[in-house]
Amino acid sequence: MKVQLETITNKVNRSFSMMFNPRLSDLFFWHFHPEYELVYIEGANGTRHVGDHISTYEGSDLVLIGSNIPHLNFDYGVDTEYRKVVVHLKKELVETHFFGTPELLVINTMFRKARYGLAFPERLKKKLGKKLFALEGLAPIEQYMQLLEILQVLSDAEEFELLHDRPYDHQVSDKDQKRISSIFALIDNGYQHKIELQEVADLCHMTKEAFCRYFKKMTRYTFTEFLNRYRISQSKRDLMAGKSVSDACYGSGFESLSYFNRIFKKVTNENPREFRKRYV
Repeated sequence: MKVQLETITNKVNRSFSMMFNPRLSDLFFWHFHPEYELVYIEGANGTRHVGDHISTYEGSDLVLIGSNIPHLNFDYGVDTEYRKVVVHLKKELVETHFFGTPELLVINTMFRKARYGLAFPERLKKKLGKKLFALEGLAPIEQYMQLLEILQVLSDAEEFELLHDRPYDHQVSDKDQKRISSIFALIDNGYQHKIELQEVADLCHMTKEAFCRYFKKMTRYTFTEFLNRYRISQSKRDLMAGKSVSDACYGSGFESLSYFNRIFKKVTNENPREFRKRYV
């Protein structure tokens, strides 16, 4: 459970790489890398955690993530049969070759928006999911040509969700990465129970006041806001699995049902009972 720089390697000299059906559902892998990432997953309900954005996806997800934006593996905690494709495009390919080619202007515009993180609509998921899986086994030149077509379709999409309200600026030192990784690991291991602010501050060798300033600077959330959003994302999975609102509340670490209802509404714009009715 680390926040870490992931090194993307290829067996041959390639400007992009692909992984078909990597299985990381039992691993909380919060990481970043210079490569741009296009990820598609189907047959799963899971957590979409990209930069400061935390939400859940249902059934499938198709997301484009900009260079060096920290993110959680999309299959974390998934216990159903699912399929997944991950495409990594080298930063040099995107920002030198693509950005320098006038004919790819529309695709370039999309990659610039990837600094916000982009989630694509339902109508594109199955269509492009099939095309992404079809890349497996093709010759490199065929993969490249097919990938360009996929990127063109994505860039023509009129509907998409920006995961942040401004470009995500990730400038974090190695020391800060290690410190944040330990905080996220503590949250992931202990969110079902009460987490004292002093406990987290001690982990970082800081006073509570210094830790609060530090965490807000690093994540743009107060620690309580971040912890609540994480707990809400976990409660959504319980509600979609058919658990009662009460069980989802206490099972995700909230100590008050009224407080849980208020925070759920604030984060999701609906109350937990309404959310549950859509899945049960």
